[in-house]
Amino acid sequence: MAGHIQDRWYKSQPGPTGKSVRVKTDRYGIGLRYRARYVGPDGTEKSKSFPDKQKRRAEAWLSKTAADMDSGQYVDPKLTQTTFREYAERWLKAQTSDPTSRESVNSQIRLHALPYLGSRPLGSFKPEHIRDWLAALERAIPATSYRRVIFSNVSAIFNAAVDDEYMRKNPCSASTVRAPARNPHQVVPWTPNRVFAVRAALPERFRAMVDLGAGCGLRQGEIFGLAEDEIRFDAGWVHVGCQVKVIGGELVFALPKRQKRREVPLSPLVADALKKHLADFPSVAVTLPWARPDGKPVTKRLLFVRPDGKGAVRRTDFNTRLWKSALVKAGVIPPAESGTRHTAAREHGMHALRHFYASALLDAGENIKALSTYLGHTDPGFTLRIYTHLLPSSEGRARLAMDKVYLSRPSGPDGP
Repeated sequence: MAGHIQDRWYKSQPGPTGKSVRVKTDRYGIGLRYRARYVGPDGTEKSKSFPDKQKRRAEAWLSKTAADMDSGQYVDPKLTQTTFREYAERWLKAQTSDPTSRESVNSQIRLHALPYLGSRPLGSFKPEHIRDWLAALERAIPATSYRRVIFSNVSAIFNAAVDDEYMRKNPCSASTVRAPARNPHQVVPWTPNRVFAVRAALPERFRAMVDLGAGCGLRQGEIFGLAEDEIRFDAGWVHVGCQVKVIGGELVFALPKRQKRREVPLSPLVADALKKHLADFPSVAVTLPWARPDGKPVTKRLLFVRPDGKGAVRRTDFNTRLWKSALVKAGVIPPAESGTRHTAAREHGMHALRHFYASALLDAGENIKALSTYLGHTDPGFTLRIYTHLLPSSEGRARLAMDKVYLSRPSGPDGP
């Protein structure tokens, strides 16, 4: 057994005959009697106290501690008392992802994890605590996809705590803990009629945004950040190398999502729509910091600016005041009741234009790898998972292939 047990209520001292005798200490009957002590792997003394009549429990604890050290499963008891909030705060500060992702994760943890899990010590977590939290999360957030993202981030914090030896196991990984299911909803692309109806319902100076979304597959922030010199009309390409995003409440220029610049084919008719837009609404020079609010100022001549012409378009303002109004006019969502906001319509955000673009290219026979490149996805497999249900069926392609063979056969008598 590693270490030893100290009895705080008794001590040994020489008796009248010179032999050691046990006598009561000044602490007799006060507080916890037994103190189990050992030296940890870091060379410092550790201890834990136990009440009267629990010496065997203290000895068992010491034995288990020694076994954990031998097997590599040892966790410093002081570290296990660190609360989830304390560790999560340090974990959030250490993240090195892009600022927008950090803000999103920070918000998720602070709003939906810390109020439920924050005060509990890491060493006390059990699967039941995660199950209870997930039940509360389901009551608060209907969207399973969002709950899954939050759960993934909380699990990442626990994994880091295990790696840093604050706890032994990640309670989110227990077999009895079920992560929120993946959203079974499949992408349903807009029809061309809907795309052009929404385009017509937007103010004229913003209609070409639909051409860039539905005709080139650009994301909303990439549309807001597109400069005139990034459209190569003669070559038939659009260079996507910048977006407008919000960092700490401030607008900045930044690289596209996942830092992926790309080239997107520009069709002649979409090019004509962009030329008309530039003729009617010349590009405007806009200066924003690069990547973060204190970044180096960068000036670009943007295709789209605020209605007053004095700055880049802010996502929330555009969505609330212009996009949803256009959805109402086009009959996509119902009008808002007096004094209330428009109906939530996540599936009808500007991202629907990218889905339309993808469906149009797949319907025309474009392959997944090329589509993935045009959309700026890191992995063609990700593109396939989203749009696989839109691919023409294999049996349909087989029939068409055989028909093509038979239609091209030479004419003449059948048989040998």
